[in-house]
Amino acid sequence: MDKEQLRDKQGLTEIEFLQKYDASMYERPSVTVDMLIFTVVDEEKESYRKLPEKSLKLLMVKRGVHPYIGQWALPGGFVTKDESLDEAALRELKTETNIDNVYMEQLYTWGDVNRDPRTRVISCSYMALVDSSSLKVMAGDDADDARWFSVRYSVLEEKKTIMENDFVFEKVIKITLLNDKDTLETVIKVIEKYAGKVVMVDREVIVSNGIAFDHAQMIQYAVERLRNKIEYTDIAFNLMPELFTLSELQQVYEVTLGKELLSAAFRRKIANMVMETNQFTKDAGHRPAKLFRFNPNWRYM
Repeated sequence: MDKEQLRDKQGLTEIEFLQKYDASMYERPSVTVDMLIFTVVDEEKESYRKLPEKSLKLLMVKRGVHPYIGQWALPGGFVTKDESLDEAALRELKTETNIDNVYMEQLYTWGDVNRDPRTRVISCSYMALVDSSSLKVMAGDDADDARWFSVRYSVLEEKKTIMENDFVFEKVIKITLLNDKDTLETVIKVIEKYAGKVVMVDREVIVSNGIAFDHAQMIQYAVERLRNKIEYTDIAFNLMPELFTLSELQQVYEVTLGKELLSAAFRRKIANMVMETNQFTKDAGHRPAKLFRFNPNWRYM
């Protein structure tokens, strides 16, 4: 039957229902997007004969307006009526970093009732991975400053409690964000409750120093997701320039995962993901090293 002929309990067709629909019946929450923009950069070299150490960095903006004026937050903004969530995220990414055409994925939707003191705000967080050599960072309209912070992520405590067929896994995580001027810290307890096939996860902020809203929880979740995905996907190559050495690639994996990797095992793992070139590095003080590029067809090999 044609849906235009179907009538509801009030005898209305869909067209008649929509004509009479009162959108003001429900109070509408505001919606925002928040961007977790990661990159990996070289730190200063102690010796020109050594490869520079790499650091995982996250872009933060210093709020120039209330609420949380003077504190650091993730770049983001409100979704307008005429754009999708992805369109809003792409717009904010362009506004805050002046770049586009980068890897970006939707992470999680944050909807605690009191997460924003202004009004009821639901936020959808996105993660973007960018090559630092292509960036020109800009502060948005409501920000006093935009800066890259090195990310330090450590597990302070882990505890597993078994209850018959169910169990609870708790871990306390410390995240330190720092640059040459500011140091931000947060301590978060993550509680994972396993009941059969059902998993529930709660995050409790124990300490938050200088980080606005619930962005500390967003950062913890994003680092966890990034570490999980880098193990079984090729997203790490979004942090790389077009040409790189295998040693540089391994450093990016290590700094993101927070652990050292065995070179032989690492090179076997990424063998199909890279392609040799005929080019070599020309750094003074180093033996020339072969340069590689990402192989986009590695999944089919």
